[in-house]
Amino acid sequence: MPEINLVPMMDVIMTILTFFIILTMTMSNFQSVDIRLPGRGDGKSAGTNNTPTKPLIIGLDVRGQIRSREIGAIDRAQMTQQIQAYLQQNPEGVVVLNADKDVPYAQVVQLLSAMRDVGGGRVSLAIQ
Repeated sequence: MPEINLVPMMDVIMTILTFFIILTMTMSNFQSVDIRLPGRGDGKSAGTNNTPTKPLIIGLDVRGQIRSREIGAIDRAQMTQQIQAYLQQNPEGVVVLNADKDVPYAQVVQLLSAMRDVGGGRVSLAIQ
């Protein structure tokens, strides 16, 4: 009974693999940049206070009700006022939307859009 010789097939596969490795290395224009990274030091930057601001967390439950940790159940107008007050008091603060996983995505997007109208780029969506 004749046997199949696998050595030529392995040679072809290795040649193709080598070709793609070399091709990938030449196509990626990775340029190294000489950068001096800052040292660890004492962990504090000069002139700034490194205490992180506590984010404002706005929740959205399954029933579509907006909740705040500070107040509890709120409507959109109260949410807008709370975000504005928080961002005025904390210029570096971040507003986080923490939505239940069973809330329809359309509601999450609508609320996130309303929050971004008030908070601009300092609004985030929490995920798990």
